[in-house]
Amino acid sequence: MNAAVAAAAAIAGVLTGVIAMLAFRWSERDQKRPTRTSLHTDPVLPPGVDTVLSVLRSSAVVLDEADAVVKASSAAYALGLVRGGKLSVEPMLQMARDTRRDGEIRQVELDLPRRGTGRGEALAVSARVAPLGSRLVLLLVEDLTEARRIEAVRRDFVANVSHELKTPVGALSLLSEAVMDASDDPEAVQRFAGRMQIEATRLTNLVQELIDLSRVQNDDPLEDAEPVRVDELVAEAMDRCRHQAGTKQITMASNVWAPEGPDQDGGRRAGGTSDLHVWGNRGQLAAALGNLVENAVNYSPARTRVGIAARRVNAPGGDMIELAVTDQGIGISDKDKERIFERFYRVDPARSRATGGTGLGLAIVKHVVASHGGEVTVWSAEGQGSTFTLRLPEAGAARDRAQQHPDLDDEAGPTDPPPYASLPAPEVLP
Repeated sequence: MNAAVAAAAAIAGVLTGVIAMLAFRWSERDQKRPTRTSLHTDPVLPPGVDTVLSVLRSSAVVLDEADAVVKASSAAYALGLVRGGKLSVEPMLQMARDTRRDGEIRQVELDLPRRGTGRGEALAVSARVAPLGSRLVLLLVEDLTEARRIEAVRRDFVANVSHELKTPVGALSLLSEAVMDASDDPEAVQRFAGRMQIEATRLTNLVQELIDLSRVQNDDPLEDAEPVRVDELVAEAMDRCRHQAGTKQITMASNVWAPEGPDQDGGRRAGGTSDLHVWGNRGQLAAALGNLVENAVNYSPARTRVGIAARRVNAPGGDMIELAVTDQGIGISDKDKERIFERFYRVDPARSRATGGTGLGLAIVKHVVASHGGEVTVWSAEGQGSTFTLRLPEAGAARDRAQQHPDLDDEAGPTDPPPYASLPAPEVLP
């Protein structure tokens, strides 16, 4: 009897020990299992990776074995790659899964829809996926949109230049052959030689405008900036086009207006004088305004008028000088107004060939004004003419003129300038 009781007690003790051991093992394994809180608090990235990712220019995303985002840079959120803790681009997610499976580095270029535009614009990116340790996958995404845009502009520019150069060069080649064939006909030789001069002039103008465009794009005009009198710019632009205007009997008129203020002798300067100055490169500003006046003359019918007006206007960041060129020409349609400042774009290609236009004049104007901290706008209606307006910072604005440019007159308080004198509808002058 005592032996049976002892055996039962021994078996019970063994069972209790086994159960206690199993409970301990279960508790220990349960403690080692990661909880939802530990996934966010325990460091999962290898040492130093977080610091490296923070200084990369590319958008970085680190995914774990469950495709959850462990780490993402602010640029990744800005591009819309990560939403709700998940990688939102399915092709990139599939690349990450394939890399996690075989450990192979993958790279691909994708076009993604741009967030918040609704215009169907694509975002060009280059995505590269590589394994990071044994469980993580690193995704690096670089935005190629601007690089592709610049490459497209360069490609179009080269194509346009090639086409524009081939036209006069081909014409000169054909005309030279015609001159050789007509060596016994003095009248034909003279006629062909005149055409050769026209094509040579067109080629010269094209090369010169290409040089001017390259210069205004690469140079900083404010390095050699100086106060430039507006009335002198206007007079130079009018002199540049006086011959063409006289040939077409076009009347050119200017109106440079400045508010009343003190003169150098301490008296009062009457309003309406030409005491307006802009700050910049004189040569580039004269070329920009001259291009506008030249276009106004070339695209205006005979015996009409071209007006140039200048005035000071108030602006939050300092006074601005407005230069407006108004014509009674053919006008510009709404669809063309969006593209007229593109290089080599012509509203009327046939008229441009007749006037020798290259399609670079307004592009030069745009770059010159932008590099001087200003802007150019256009108002136009078909059959009613056009008005191009340059807005440029005034040299020595009211608050800093006395310190920066003491050679300029001090200005009185700002006054409202009179409106531009509008030209009537296109009509032939008597």
